[in-house]
Amino acid sequence: MNLKTFEGDLLARDLRVAIVAARFNEFVVERLVSGAVDALMRHGAAEKNIDLVRVPGAFEMPLVVRRVAQSKRYDLVVALGAVIKGDTAHFDLVAGECAGGISRAALDSGVPVAFGVLTTDTMEQAIDRAGGKAGNKGAEAALAALEVANLLKRLEG
Repeated sequence: MNLKTFEGDLLARDLRVAIVAARFNEFVVERLVSGAVDALMRHGAAEKNIDLVRVPGAFEMPLVVRRVAQSKRYDLVVALGAVIKGDTAHFDLVAGECAGGISRAALDSGVPVAFGVLTTDTMEQAIDRAGGKAGNKGAEAALAALEVANLLKRLEG
């Protein structure tokens, strides 16, 4: 087949990035932030084009992500946090509201928003996904948002 194919690349040069990161479970989230920044810079992002926005926790992320995305100051947003299951239903409520709100922020703004919020059963699982044996989900989220941002530019042009 000879289909015309559209794909985004991983070139971050001249793109403006906002990373919205939760302070809750900071030990894990800082590793996600480091992974995201490293991945972006390895793909050409300038440090001056990356802004870090701190929020208290995952529940507060959707509103801030939406405001950041709607500002039109950024080409992509990376949402980073960690919600670790406890003994109550709180985990399900926070994780669900966070995921749904971040998804709506992307759809409402038209700006790519990557969901890099870990939702794990244990701290060990979170550490594994924040640069441990399961890789760094912060880096993966940043690259996913970067690819979508570049794909949208190609689709518009």
